[in-house]
Formats: sequence, C-alpha cells, structure tokens
Amino acid sequence: MSDETSFSGDWTKGQPALAFQACRPCGHRWLFARSFCPNCGSKDVETRAASGRGTVHAATLVVRAPSEDLRAQAPYCIVLVDAEEGFRLMAHAAPGVAIGDAVAASFRPFGAGLVPYFERVE
Repeated sequence: MSDETSFSGDWTKGQPALAFQACRPCGHRWLFARSFCPNCGSKDVETRAASGRGTVHAATLVVRAPSEDLRAQAPYCIVLVDAEEGFRLMAHAAPGVAIGDAVAASFRPFGAGLVPYFERVE
C-alpha cells in the first residue's frame, strides 16, 4: 500500500488494500466512503491509500461470535486502530495485541469476506 496517493482499491470491495477519504478544503479524514465530508459538508473529497500502520486504541477478545459463520473463528481479537493518516478503524488483530501497540495491517479471509488484520510491529 502506498502512502496517501489517489487510490481505488479497498478491502470492502474484496481487494487487499485499505482506503480512506480526505476532505480537500478542511483536511478531515474518515473511513468508509461517502459523497461529502462529515466535518464540513464539502463534496470536494478524495479517496487515498492508507499505509496500514497505526496504534491500537482499544482491544477486545470475542469469545461468543455474533453469527453461526463466525463461531468457527472464535475466539478472535477485535481492535480499534488510530491510523497514521488520522482516522480510526475497527479491525481484526493477532492474539495478544494490546492498547498502545504499534501495528501494521495485512488482509485475511474471515467468514465470507476479506478483512484487515493487524499485527504488532517493532
């Protein structure tokens, strides 16, 4: 993944890439595409590639999965990651990842889809 360049790939579309949006006028950044900036309302937004690096803000271990498809995967770790680019995302993570850890994303199959998967980095 390249840093903050115009980008069309996205894990939500089955591609192993992490995309975010940025508002050109106010600089706000967010995850999950929309046609306007949630901060200022501008429609002058662009999609960029994220580096996949960040810091763990919160972590939890899911023992009781919410669906039959995911029960086979349990237990699994879910984290909130503050991305280097300035947005926060929820994703899966390696066991033992903890609050404050520096992490980097890869992409793994999970259930019927592809998800970001964070692991600790030095």
